[in-house]
Amino acid sequence: MAVILWVIAVILVVSGIVSLFRGEPLWGAVLIIVGLLVGPGGVSVFT
Repeated sequence: MAVILWVIAVILVVSGIVSLFRGEPLWGAVLIIVGLLVGPGGVSVFT
């Protein structure tokens, strides 16, 4: 389960960074924050 959450978190953070470079700072920030919340490291919603 931790590996799946880690992969989802990485995808969300990378998508957020790509959104920032495409000129969508709000959407990028939301994706990065959600990625950090979902990830098993640091703060996780599921633990």
